[in-house]
Amino acid sequence: MAASMYIVVEGEDPGYDIFVNGRSLARNEDALERLALRLGVRPLIEFFSADENSMSLLIEEGAGNPDLMKRLPPPQWYAAGDGLATVEALLEALREEPQQLGTEGAQVVEELDEYARVLRKTELAGLRWHLAVSWR
Repeated sequence: MAASMYIVVEGEDPGYDIFVNGRSLARNEDALERLALRLGVRPLIEFFSADENSMSLLIEEGAGNPDLMKRLPPPQWYAAGDGLATVEALLEALREEPQQLGTEGAQVVEELDEYARVLRKTELAGLRWHLAVSWR
């Protein structure tokens, strides 16, 4: 089962494509967290929040506990600029030394570029976001 970390934008339809391929980011989440902490920025995983839709998907995919739905806190939403600060710091560090993540460094940079594109549009639209995870 492969995990993917993706962006959820607050509201029904932000009016732009929010698709990001976050499989490499999910596989390298621990290393990215350590790098973010070294860089003095908030790790991506700290932007995680689960809403009813994403939890329902996890349960359908067999990766969640149905009892959690009863105790699910309201989703947390974050300013796009806060996420963008993390993504841009990670991009800068990985462009200088992509080998920090071994053979997947280039793919992680591509996915972070996708995140940056979506977060810039989210910031311009004045919307908030959070990170979600899917297992497939």
